[in-house]
Amino acid sequence: MERKNNVACIRRNLASLFVIVSLCLFIFAGCTVSPSNEEVVIGIAWRADTDSEFYTNIVAAVEEAGGKPVLLEQVKADYLTYDSNNTLVDCTDEVGGLTLESANAIKENLWESTNIEEVMQGIDAVIFTGGEDISSSLYSDPEPWHGIEAEIDFNATRDASDYILMSYCIEKDIAAVGFCRGMQMLAVVSGAEMIQDIPTHFQNLNKEYLYQHRNEKATPESYRDYAPHDVSVANDSLAYEIYQQDLLTGCPSWHHQAVLNVDDTNLIVSGSVDTNSEKMIEIIEYTGKDFIIGFQFHPEAAVVKHLQGAENADEFMDRETALLVFEALIAMLRQ
Repeated sequence: MERKNNVACIRRNLASLFVIVSLCLFIFAGCTVSPSNEEVVIGIAWRADTDSEFYTNIVAAVEEAGGKPVLLEQVKADYLTYDSNNTLVDCTDEVGGLTLESANAIKENLWESTNIEEVMQGIDAVIFTGGEDISSSLYSDPEPWHGIEAEIDFNATRDASDYILMSYCIEKDIAAVGFCRGMQMLAVVSGAEMIQDIPTHFQNLNKEYLYQHRNEKATPESYRDYAPHDVSVANDSLAYEIYQQDLLTGCPSWHHQAVLNVDDTNLIVSGSVDTNSEKMIEIIEYTGKDFIIGFQFHPEAAVVKHLQGAENADEFMDRETALLVFEALIAMLRQ
């Protein structure tokens, strides 16, 4: 009996040794034990004003979801001219947008002769944040500026960097998520038709607009806060896979521009809201790609409102729902 016990003990020890040796070989071969433990690096498209909540809220949301946010370097092109501060010169029009000549150069050359490979080194995915209007010279069918002086808010240098980077992500099938301006950049790069100013758009339609997508300037105490509204989600879509529901309530909104339609593009509309009988596009996806999606609203703002215990946090989507897109992105990258 004692001899049998000794044999069994030796067998158990040999089995344990085999597991240990196999594990060591697995590790030394450069593999990880569990992909779920890998660090996921989320690049946030370059912007100079890193004190903006459009940036800081994204950082907070990515960290809450378990990712590592990294501010990307500015994408610069040899075919454009920059000053010592890396700001475009001789490329902007009277309101600060890209000239038609500069926009055409970007659309023609894209990431050729740029620093894009260096910028994207070690990056798993890219998030494009909210911010300024996009130069209408970058539209597939360029338009003159909408002409509303109170809404002059352009950043040609950022437009160039974002347009090149978004084009690169689409071509290389790199996971990319755009929020607000970021979704609009996805639309512009893809050739969608845009609305330069929502109030003007409704005025041209002879319809009333109640500022469901951004608080009216007549109320300065609330103007800079987000306007909550619901978004319907299409069932057969990446958005539905993420949220597992066909209606998102309390989506934080802050925009005066929008995507009018995605006709004749590789985009689909997977989220929308009815605004005075007009379908306003809220979520778009690039077909044939693993994870390229844009949201007109700001789930990251809802995340931070709940984290900070904001008084009006309950007016917006709950923290768990707001985090889902960030968690889904990171989970996909870990597969």
